[in-house]
Amino acid sequence: MIVLVTGGARSGKSTFAERRAAATGEAVTYLATAQAFDAEMQGRIARHRADRPGGWVTVEEPLGVPGALRAASTPTVLLDCLSLWVSNLLLAGESDDVILARADLLLAAARARPGLTVLVTNEVGLGIVPDNALARRFRDVLGWVNQRSAAESDEAWLLVSGLPVRLKPLPTHP
Repeated sequence: MIVLVTGGARSGKSTFAERRAAATGEAVTYLATAQAFDAEMQGRIARHRADRPGGWVTVEEPLGVPGALRAASTPTVLLDCLSLWVSNLLLAGESDDVILARADLLLAAARARPGLTVLVTNEVGLGIVPDNALARRFRDVLGWVNQRSAAESDEAWLLVSGLPVRLKPLPTHP
């Protein structure tokens, strides 16, 4: 099962995703994509590490995420986050086509897993048009990755001001 959790910055995505993963009651691998390029990011990563339950396995992988997902040995995997992964791939010089192909590999790996995979991502397309080419490219490529992830997911949530809004599956009404 694939669950997609999206939303803006500080919307509560990670907290919601962590609770969703923990609710399985099974072992969890936390697949982290962040890289600490400066002291502020080092602090963010340290806070995230401290907030995780002690029994969770942490795998830090900024680029080879599909392989790390395939290698995960726990029933539940929480990948936080697709946004930083796409950013890492862009900064590594990957083309849009390669990034989308890697996203397809990641989603195939998630689908092939017997347990739950929770994917966290940022919704970056709701604001103003970025003023530079790299930022516009990031917004576009992440939007395409998010669309593919939402299409492949069994369940999708949008977090707004800490409140989860179910996107998928839609409730059925008689």
